[in-house]
Amino acid sequence: MSTRENEVRKNSLRFNANEIILAVDMIEKLEKTMDVVYYLMEHEDVESIVLLLITAQNLDMLALLEYEKRDTDILFEVNKEKATYVMLCQDTKVDGGYHFAERIIENIVSKEGTDIYCAEVEVRSTRYKVKNVIFKLIETFMKAKAEKLYTKVLIRGYLKGF
Repeated sequence: MSTRENEVRKNSLRFNANEIILAVDMIEKLEKTMDVVYYLMEHEDVESIVLLLITAQNLDMLALLEYEKRDTDILFEVNKEKATYVMLCQDTKVDGGYHFAERIIENIVSKEGTDIYCAEVEVRSTRYKVKNVIFKLIETFMKAKAEKLYTKVLIRGYLKGF
């Protein structure tokens, strides 16, 4: 049986049903916290934040991430069944976020975790709407999965806009 034309994605990165549900879940869980962090960026001299979207199978991801995070990092369990988590790292630049994500991935691999995907987005300005930041993080994550970048950190920086 061949694939129907409407089952094939076009070259543009469109969200499928699961990715739309992921976006809605992330907006519900992150939006208010991001509003507070944006306030801190504007009034408390926080230069940048990094958001990590990470998933892995066959291990206790929540326990691992709770152990690895700093007191200033905020961990969100987006989907427990699919072991999907977002870590918001305050006052962090893209390089620090990258090294943090690499360390997490190394720990996942050492514990024989599988199907590891990670995307990172750095936010240096509050001029971006929170929902757009979340969408960019999901798009970056989708690209990592589409390109089968297993155990790699895919980064999307926010220097000049989307």
